[in-house]
Amino acid sequence: MGCRDVHAATVLSFLCGIASVAGLFAGTLLPNWRKLRLITFNRNEKNLTVYTGLWVKCARYDGGNDCLMYDTTWYSSVDQLDLRVLQFALPLSILIAMGALLLCLIGMCNTAFRSSVPNIKLAKCLVNSAGCHLVAGLLFFLAGTVSLSPSIWVIFYNIHLNRKFEPVFMFDYAVYVTIASAGGLFTTSLLLFIWYCACKSLPSPFWQPLYSHPPSMHTYSQPYSARSRLSAIEIDIPVVSHST
Repeated sequence: MGCRDVHAATVLSFLCGIASVAGLFAGTLLPNWRKLRLITFNRNEKNLTVYTGLWVKCARYDGGNDCLMYDTTWYSSVDQLDLRVLQFALPLSILIAMGALLLCLIGMCNTAFRSSVPNIKLAKCLVNSAGCHLVAGLLFFLAGTVSLSPSIWVIFYNIHLNRKFEPVFMFDYAVYVTIASAGGLFTTSLLLFIWYCACKSLPSPFWQPLYSHPPSMHTYSQPYSARSRLSAIEIDIPVVSHST
């Protein structure tokens, strides 16, 4: 594995992270988290379905594309606990994942444009390629956990609503989009961890999350000149005096 170069695992994890964040954006904005199906037995009327999202609510007739009722103030009056939790969890997960993407990009740029010889002045620097990828993997895992847990809770809360009222509640495809995006975040984190563990045995200071002055670092130090090496050596030169 090319630990000192931009490897396919890091590039694939970056692209997977971008796709996962895009999926979280879609799941956050879609008005298709829960639908309430109202069935009528009057042949002159159509069945009505109410689509509930995190921010808006829309009511449509079966077979129609236009909303009869479009409530844009639904976000402030959500009366379902699982959706209220998702209003905070998904934006937080997106922010964490975007921070992880930024760290992953910094790590790849640090790898691509680094010098072939480590800089002694940066020996105590806490940020390098592997450090960025390692922290990014942890953040991706955290973002996946924050988004996955309340998304799964929607499924169980839907069962609770059907038992409490009538079996007319169904979760919609925004749940699947968010769960799939959370799985993408876990996959991204796994790829970064695999890359890090595969490169862990290398003694090079390029991969280490914290530089620790390896024994080979002295080979990169600037050698002293011959004059500076002899400056601390006392040389006794005998003085011969000639008598006239």
